[in-house]
Amino acid sequence: MNKIDFAVGIGGENGQGIASTGNILALIFARRGLHLNAYNAYQSIIRGGHTFLTIRAGDGAVRNMGDKIDVFIPLNQDAMDRHLHLLKSGACAIYDKEKVTPGNAADGVQLCGMPMKELTKGNKLAVNTAALGATLQLLGIESEPLETVIARQFKKKGDAVIAENLAIARAGYDYAAQNFTAFPWKAPRGAKPLGIITGNQAIAMGGAAAGVKFYAAYPMSPSTGVLMWMAAHARELGIMVRQVEDEIGVMNMVIGAAHTGCRAMCATSGGGFALMTEAVGMAGMIETPIVCIDVQRAGPATGVPTKTEQGDLWQVLGAGQGDYPRIVVAPTNQLDLFHTIPELFNLCDKYQCPGLVLSDLLISEGTSSIDPDDLDVVFDLPSNEAVRGAVEAGAGVTVLSRLVVMRAVKAGLLSVANIELPKRHFFSLRHKEHHQTQAAREFLRMVSETR
Repeated sequence: MNKIDFAVGIGGENGQGIASTGNILALIFARRGLHLNAYNAYQSIIRGGHTFLTIRAGDGAVRNMGDKIDVFIPLNQDAMDRHLHLLKSGACAIYDKEKVTPGNAADGVQLCGMPMKELTKGNKLAVNTAALGATLQLLGIESEPLETVIARQFKKKGDAVIAENLAIARAGYDYAAQNFTAFPWKAPRGAKPLGIITGNQAIAMGGAAAGVKFYAAYPMSPSTGVLMWMAAHARELGIMVRQVEDEIGVMNMVIGAAHTGCRAMCATSGGGFALMTEAVGMAGMIETPIVCIDVQRAGPATGVPTKTEQGDLWQVLGAGQGDYPRIVVAPTNQLDLFHTIPELFNLCDKYQCPGLVLSDLLISEGTSSIDPDDLDVVFDLPSNEAVRGAVEAGAGVTVLSRLVVMRAVKAGLLSVANIELPKRHFFSLRHKEHHQTQAAREFLRMVSETR
């Protein structure tokens, strides 16, 4: 079977609901079993300024946004003028024909002007909904998935808002069926429904899986998504979350929590990490295992908060005066981020040193499809026999890793009395496996709800 690969681009101003529109499409594609990669390029202002979101989907692995657009939804004239040239023969543009005028399109591009005022009955906020209905019709996707996601998206706004948006979605779908030519192919179906996840969500979920019980941060783009996820799920996962006054306080709080035996984590970007470096050096000096994520953005100094860059390697390698052991890792995608965090915590516990994670804006704020079954953490703990042999051989706790100690405690080979580490470490280890299991159940439930 030939691989079908297509991309949808949505352009307009910040505040026009572009992110929500893209999220709805991503959910529909993922529930259909399609792999996807999405990224929203936006400017550093709260409202206004150009935004362009790209979702690329297909029946095989999708590792980037690509360089083509098959369906283009310009929500204003500026977006049309900026991006129409990206459309090649066979592509289409869906727009409000009363407000947007297309320029010179390439041969074979279908210009799908729609009477949005009529279709939305004057509801300016629902133009995106009508465009979504038309998009699905051209891609050969039934309208039911859109209706299901709309009902979920507007659940908190009441039945009247849901009914209005459902009617508008159907009107856009029907108008496209009657007036436009659908693609000669249909969006395929995958083997099973998938979920969607951003890199920042993966970092937070990986921390929950690792047994993190304390998270501190000062909001700094593009790492703020980690703080948002942690705060949203803090109560149900039993995680203490603190928004601190600055990055210096963040790192010192994390060190203090880790020093009591609690698994502690924080996330920032390059400028924030620069303020943390002295405290990171202290963590190395007192041998306290902490994990800090640097979600890189363009520098130097304050730099460009909304653009990606991978320029912080030398900063994390040289963080803090003097020299001390540290573990630096750089995951390659969202799923890799999820699995790396628990593994890094175990390494930091074993070697009693700081762990530093290098992500970047593109990975952390980008969205990817994911198989919920892959969101699982299995640690390769030593067998009881191996632990028994080490204990009988007289190996001290300083030789045994903390994971071995945990296994030994569970096997009844060690007790509080003969553990040389402070009791703070013992209690952290004693309950860590329970926390991982509890966290795993919780976030697997959350992800399954996106299907």
